[in-house]
Formats: sequence, C-alpha cells, structure tokens
Amino acid sequence: MKTNVGVFFGGRTVEHEVAVISAVQAMTFIDRNKYDVTPVYITRDGKMYHSPCMTNMEEFKNIPELLKKSKEITFVKQNDRFTMIELKSGLFKKALCEVDIAFPIVHGTNCEDGSIVGWFELLGVPYVTCDVVSAAVGMDKELFKCVLLQKGIPTLPCVSFYAKQWVNENEQILKEIGEKIEYPMIVKPANLGSSVGIRKVEDENELCDAIEYAMEFATKILVEHAVENLRELNCSVLGDHDECETSVIEEPVMSGKILSYADKYQKGGKGSKGAKNGGKTGESSGMASLDRIIPAQIPEHIQKAVEEYSKKTFTALGCNGVVRIDYLYDTAKDCVYVNEINTIPGSLSFYLWEPKGVKYTEQLTKMIELGFKRDRVKNNLSFSYETNILSNAGSFGTKGTKGKI
Repeated sequence: MKTNVGVFFGGRTVEHEVAVISAVQAMTFIDRNKYDVTPVYITRDGKMYHSPCMTNMEEFKNIPELLKKSKEITFVKQNDRFTMIELKSGLFKKALCEVDIAFPIVHGTNCEDGSIVGWFELLGVPYVTCDVVSAAVGMDKELFKCVLLQKGIPTLPCVSFYAKQWVNENEQILKEIGEKIEYPMIVKPANLGSSVGIRKVEDENELCDAIEYAMEFATKILVEHAVENLRELNCSVLGDHDECETSVIEEPVMSGKILSYADKYQKGGKGSKGAKNGGKTGESSGMASLDRIIPAQIPEHIQKAVEEYSKKTFTALGCNGVVRIDYLYDTAKDCVYVNEINTIPGSLSFYLWEPKGVKYTEQLTKMIELGFKRDRVKNNLSFSYETNILSNAGSFGTKGTKGKI
C-alpha cells in the first residue's frame, strides 16, 4: 500500500494564489510510484475542500465552480489515524480516506507562520516542513534578526513597532528611527512575504506614507536601512538539524527599487521556463517564473559566505525540509547580510536544486522522508510525567491549587 500524502494549500493569506501555484507544481511531481496524493484546498475564509481534480491548475481559474464539484471536508483523529471526513454527509459523517503525512504548501500569515503545523502537532500527525517554533520565528522578521545576531550571523539593524504604537507615539518612533537608521530606508510588514506591503523611502514624508501603507497588511512594522549598492541573492537549504546542504545561489532581477510581487510572480509569461546564463528551472510558474541569474555571478568568497550563513541560519532555527534564505549583497562594502527566511518558499525552490542535479521529484521525496524521520524521533520522547496531583485534587477545594502544591 502506498503512503497517502495530504497536500494542504491556499489559506487565509495575501499569498493565497501563490500557494495554489506552488502546491499544484508539487503535486504534479510527487512520485506516484511511492505516494498517493490527496489535495486539500483551504479557502480564503478557512474552509477545506477536496477533489481529485485539484491537481490541475486549470481548475483554479474558476474557484466557485471548482468548489461546487468538490467536497467540503474536515479531519479527525479516528482509531489513531488522521482521517478526512465529508462534512455534508448526513448524521453519520462519511470517512473519505486516511492521510499518513501532511504536506502544507502555504505561504504567509495564518499559514506559514506555524499556524497549520501547530494543528498537525496537536493531532499527532507527521508533517513535512519546519515545526511551529522555526516557522513562527522565521515569519517574524524582528525575532528572526534577534536569533541571527545572537548566533553571530550578519543582518541589518532595524526598528520595529506595532500599529497602535505608531498611532499613539509616532513622533517618538520617528525620532528613534532617525537616530538608528540611515536613509534610504525599507519599510515592511514584520510578518509577511512575497514583497507585499514593502516600500523604499528617501525622506520622512515618504517614510510616514510607507508605514501607513504597511499597516494595511500587518500590525507589526519593521524599518531598516536600504542597501544602495545592492544585489539580492537567494540560497535554498534542504535537510534537518542533523544534516543539511545548500543549493546553487541565484540573483533575482529587479525591475524597480525593490524586488516586487510582480517581479516574483508575474514575470516571464505563461509557461516561462528559462533562467539567464543557462540555469535550467524546469516547468515554471509562480516564483519559478521570476527573471533570475542561476548561478549568480558573484565572487567565490561571497558564495562561500552565503553557503556558510545559510547552513548556520537553518540550524539556528531548527528548520526541517526545504527553506530559502534571502540575502542583501552590498557590493560597495563587499559583504552580505541575511535578509529573511522563507520556511515554505514559493515553488519550494525546486529551480535552485535542479541545476545541482536534484530533480524536483527527488527533492519532494527527501522532504517527505525528513517529515517521517522527525515523527519517529519525537515518538521516542516522553510526553508524560506521572504525579498524584489529580488524585489529591479534592482536598484543594474549588478555588485552585496554586500555593498548595
């Protein structure tokens, strides 16, 4: 019997459509000799639907029609198995299938930030990708920088604050930014990806406008210096805390001041397959259609620095599966800074592994195996500690036991 992989995608996030593209790509390349695939589409309002036709990208051109021919479902732990049941099936809910391992391919808040894997953890389901802690820290750009600095990994200093603080204390915040950060600056939501809500600013008026704009997408805002002599670099890492390896390094091509959402997902045209300088990306859409140089044409010492910092960052967060780490290369100072991490990167960064000889199907198999490995290790740990607290609870009364134990 084949292992059944439940692929969860979509979600309540501004990166919903990108997640659909990434998931359909992955479902196309999962090894069907080893695995069955069960698509689970999460709508923008958090409902879950299943249909075998969800492996076809054409179906998502008309989502209302797709949902009409799909089953609204949920999952329960039944007989110690993660079971998919149909919601609208009468008094006795119909079990549709059992999922052996969950594979979330989601991007952004409410998904990639650890939310969905927390649900898997609670139900005791094996899953692919990073755990709750590494996903949550990776999503919060300020916390991520704190971890990097503690581990001696170079990253740009920043000022962060919440939207309510900005409303009540904007003069103090502007003063702090002016004292710590030099113009030009980058203003961004602290917990989003895909370049959503980001602006580069040259003066205080632009700064205030950019903060207001970023607040449309997140409650926590981050401001940092914008490197002027900038080349952006990306590197993927595959593995777990025991062992990991790096992909080739790419240089995405920007059309403006920053690498925008349009640069990442709306360039290259339908069915774009190419990468500059001969870097083969495979069948691409979404993140894989970005104009890029693969491998990046960079000095050897910069390449080694990126590879070293990528492994250190991956290990510091305790990542699992595949991630993509984005860098700022300051050509004037000839140094790199870790910018952010994508714990579930667009297209799962397959286009960075194919040039290294790792086919997408092989990459997906490795990720699934790593998910099962983590589950086996966790099952060897003890999650119970025997005490007599509950047997004595009656003597503590109804006002609680604090101070009596």
